[in-house]
Amino acid sequence: MKKILPFILLAGVGFLTYSCNDDDPVIVQQNVNFQMKDITGTFTGANNADFTISQGLGLKSTDVLLVYRNLNSNASGSAIWQQIPKTYFLSDGRELDYNFIFNTQNVDITSRANFNQNTMTPAEAQMYLNNQTFRLVIVPANTTGMSNKSAKAPVDYSDYNAVVRYYNLDDSNVPSVRVN
Repeated sequence: MKKILPFILLAGVGFLTYSCNDDDPVIVQQNVNFQMKDITGTFTGANNADFTISQGLGLKSTDVLLVYRNLNSNASGSAIWQQIPKTYFLSDGRELDYNFIFNTQNVDITSRANFNQNTMTPAEAQMYLNNQTFRLVIVPANTTGMSNKSAKAPVDYSDYNAVVRYYNLDDSNVPSVRVN
């Protein structure tokens, strides 16, 4: 009996080790500083120039900026956030793209199209250009401290709610800024 006891103990430890995994979809990180800010603005441009909304930032070089567009910007109800870049396919083969570029000091959110955006119908302009709200979410570039390029991302950044859960963000009182 004494000879079999170590094997049973080893099998039990092996089973417990194998059955544990860290693929919990709701991972909460603590003690990390994050910022969220809503910016609202209207895209305008002359001579079919890029329509841009700019906002100053104060990022660390190790931060990453995620940008989400509120799909309910012009409607009442709860916010539905969609990550940009995003392409919208309008009628007659027209395409409208939201994109952004950023550095540690500034973010530029652009609306580009394969047509003159000044020719949009009033309804289209209201839906895609006027009073658009974007949520800026600043997160660390590398939460693990490892540089393994094949490592799976810790969270699906295209899912705003997953990002809020993962980083334990409070989105109930996000500061808002009106630009342009």
